[in-house]
Amino acid sequence: MRKLIARLWEAGSGRIVAWRRRRLAGDAGMNTAEYAVGTMAAVAFAGVLLKVVTSASVQRALTGIIEGALK
Repeated sequence: MRKLIARLWEAGSGRIVAWRRRRLAGDAGMNTAEYAVGTMAAVAFAGVLLKVVTSASVQRALTGIIEGALK
């Protein structure tokens, strides 16, 4: 890798930029399927978090903390 960088550096910064563009061109970002999977994961996490926060034990603990802070 060092030899490649040294060779590109000797060739000039324009070739380094072109080389990096070619290397990164295949990774343009998430496609539709990846967005769908990411969205589903976020929704699932939100559902689990909602279930935990609305449980009776967590509500009692939060109420206790808030009442203690107000006294």
